Amino acid sequence: MRRSRQLSGGLLLAALVAVSCPPVAGSTPPPPRPDEGDLQAQRELAGDRAGQVGALTQRLAEAETRLDELGAGVEVAMEEANKARVDMTRAERAHSRAEQLAHGAGDQATAAATEVERQRERLDRFAAGSYRQGSRIGSLTAFAGARGPEELLNRAELLDIVSRDQLDVLDDLERARIERVNKDSLARQALQDAAAKRAAADAARGRAEAAQSAAIAARAGQAGSAQRLAAERDGAQAELRQARSTVQGMEGQKDRYQEWLDAREAEQQAQAQAAQAAQAASRPAPTGDSGGSDDSDDSDDAAPAGVETVVQRAMSQLGMPYAWGGGDEDGPTQGIRDGGVADSYGDYRKTGFDCSGLMVYAFAAAGVELDHYSGYQYKAGEQVPLSSMQRGDMLFWRSSGSVHHVALYLGNGKMVEAPYSGSQVRVAPVRYDGIAPYAVRMF
Repeated sequence: MRRSRQLSGGLLLAALVAVSCPPVAGSTPPPPRPDEGDLQAQRELAGDRAGQVGALTQRLAEAETRLDELGAGVEVAMEEANKARVDMTRAERAHSRAEQLAHGAGDQATAAATEVERQRERLDRFAAGSYRQGSRIGSLTAFAGARGPEELLNRAELLDIVSRDQLDVLDDLERARIERVNKDSLARQALQDAAAKRAAADAARGRAEAAQSAAIAARAGQAGSAQRLAAERDGAQAELRQARSTVQGMEGQKDRYQEWLDAREAEQQAQAQAAQAAQAASRPAPTGDSGGSDDSDDSDDAAPAGVETVVQRAMSQLGMPYAWGGGDEDGPTQGIRDGGVADSYGDYRKTGFDCSGLMVYAFAAAGVELDHYSGYQYKAGEQVPLSSMQRGDMLFWRSSGSVHHVALYLGNGKMVEAPYSGSQVRVAPVRYDGIAPYAVRMF
């Protein structure tokens, strides 16, 4: 009788469990499960697009720097052209004044020469008259009617004075003609000099205007190049956003599928426990107790979960700029000065990660604290041979025995890293040149 009551109770409990926990076949259908290969391909595509955006951004920065330089060159060329135009205007004015002076001097010289010839003709007529009278000082009629020797001498002296005055006038006019001729010669020389300067100024203006046109054309060409690079970069950024959106969507699907798996597993466990309880209720109480627990499965599950958490957090920073000294447990930080290469790239003005900073941020998501130094990170966990490396292991590179770089292994020969100044966080094939002999496993 007691046995039948136990069986009845067990059957009742099983029935209640069956009602409260319907079989798995009747559960919610599974959501779409993204193919892992497709998801990895999208991650790699996002990494490639991030690298492309970084390279285009660098090229655009260089193009814009060159554009600024050419802009300054245009300003200089325009000022030189303005100077050449002013010099040309001055040369033309000087040439015009020289022409006026030359014409005036020529007219004065011509007038002086005409006056000299007129006075020379008067002198010739005077001399000819004196010669016909047999005297060098004038006609004999000039002495006729003299009332005495004294008057005769006075008339002779007067004629001599008149003759000397004529000769003095002739000398003055000759000197004036020579002076005018000299002035005319100087004026013409000045005209030639002004013409030469005008020609030189005109040539200089032509060269300056040509240089200005060349500078403007060069800047316009560079501006076009910068615009094309900007458009190409914007297109790559749009593709990067699309790739990241696709990755996020696929990862969301993966998370939902995992949630469904977890729910199904919990449902199965609940059904199994209910069945076990029903069976236990239907059996007599055992006389002894034995058993144990094995945490190895839970530990294995926790390890893959930790690996995926670390990987996903590192992958979430694809495209983030490299900044030497940047990155902590909470995310990207401003870089610091190194007094060398990093400073030349302006890392201290950027917000981002360096290689070890990215590892600090990624592993913090799984509760693992790492020092911000790749040398210490190489000794932070279990060192395993490269031949045994697994997804989520850290890979290191050494030079002269010292560790200088670290990356996170993704599997399938790929890794995520913050490589060097001027670049961004990216996915890249594993480089074996200089790689350390051991990977470091934290789970």
